[in-house]
Order: sequence, then C-alpha cells, then structure tokens
Amino acid sequence: MAWGEAALRNRTREADIWGPAVAEGRPGGAGCGRQGEAAGPAGRPRPGPWEAPGGGRGAMAGEEAAAGAGAGQLGAEGKEPGSGGPEGQQCVFCRIARREEPGTALLPCQYEDLVCFRDIRPGAPHHYLVVPVEHMGNCKTLKSEHIPIVKRMMEVGKSVLQRNNFNDLNDIRMGFHWPPFCSISHLHLHVLAPASQLGFLSRLIYRINSYWFITVELALTKSLLENLSGGLIRTLSAVTHQEPVLAA
Repeated sequence: MAWGEAALRNRTREADIWGPAVAEGRPGGAGCGRQGEAAGPAGRPRPGPWEAPGGGRGAMAGEEAAAGAGAGQLGAEGKEPGSGGPEGQQCVFCRIARREEPGTALLPCQYEDLVCFRDIRPGAPHHYLVVPVEHMGNCKTLKSEHIPIVKRMMEVGKSVLQRNNFNDLNDIRMGFHWPPFCSISHLHLHVLAPASQLGFLSRLIYRINSYWFITVELALTKSLLENLSGGLIRTLSAVTHQEPVLAA
C-alpha cells in the first residue's frame, strides 16, 4: 500500500472516531468540551491524563467541572485584578466571588477578602474551596506577602467545618494542587473531612505532598524558595552583566 493512501485511511478512521477537528489537527471544533480540547465520541471531551477512559472525572474533579468552557487559565503573577479586566471576566472563581454564578452558594465567611463554597464534585463528606475575592495566581506564585491571606484561608476552612458540625480537626486534609495539576489558576484551598473516609480515588487525588497535591506549609516553602532562587539568579546576572543561566 502506498504511503499516501495509508495516511489518508488513517485520517479518515480518526475522523470517524473523534470528528474532523481532531483528524485535521485543529485545536477545537464542533462538539468540543472544554476550551481547546478535542471532542470524543458522542460529543464527550477526549479523556485527559486525569480522567478515566469511560468519561468519569479524575484528579481535577471539582474545580475543573466548575470551570467550564470559559474558565481562564491564568497562571501569571501573584495578583491580578479580578473585577475589571478580561481575566476577571473569564475566571470562574472571580465570577463566583462577585456572586455572578447563581448556581454556587457562598457559605458564611469571617473575612471580606475571601469566599468559601462547596466543591462541585466532592471528594469527601465535607469538601469546601476557600478562594480569595481578588484574583491571585496559583500556589506556585505565592510570595512572602501572601502568607497572611493563606493563613486566613486555613482559618476559614476550619471554621466552615466546625459550623457544619465537624470538630475533629485532626482528621482533615487541606492543601493545593501544584501546577500543572490545577485546572484553574486562581488560588483555591481544598478543605476535606474526614480525611479517614476518603475513597480510593480521593486518596490518590489528594495524596499529601505528592507531585500534584501539597500541604499549605509545603506550598509556601516551595514557592518562596523558587522566588528566592529566581531573585538571586537575576541579581547575579545584573552584577556580572550576563544572561541568567536558569529561568526564574
């Protein structure tokens, strides 16, 4: 069989399975799920690395489902305005914080600069997200000036558990998904309880200090060290008038 004929048959077969957008190498197309994903059979998104082949959600369950097609993947600086520019209009957590998502009920919160709501796909009997009202980048962008707000996020997480009649604070799990394993680049703290009742998949998704999910303490440590090393490299480069060897 000639090479050209074989390639044409392969493309035709892929188009029958996934649709013409995938076969032609286009990033989207009719029937796409989340933005930039190719659609699978019956209009379902092609399973990603954190999804079960049958279409069930994997690791990025709650926040990814909340994101939808219009969620902005903002991963840049530590803070960006969540109320004015296009970033705030695209970010689903910014919209929730502005009470523009009627399907998401905000829970009582003792701080005006934070909001708290239930995860749309809970991994435990109690599963909440604590989110800053002002847009902030993911946990990798944390700096020393962010420590106070992160501490307040932890306080809110514990308070909401107690208000919902869960008082065993030794049986909880709080942390962040470390990039690239977070689907929404607006800082959000996962609060799960009881940790002893996490199912098999939840234990994997929220495995403490794994490559993808880390505690608040480790997130701060890693972020501060990365920012510090980047600053040192830039300082040395300025002194020696040389280009930095490593990226910040």
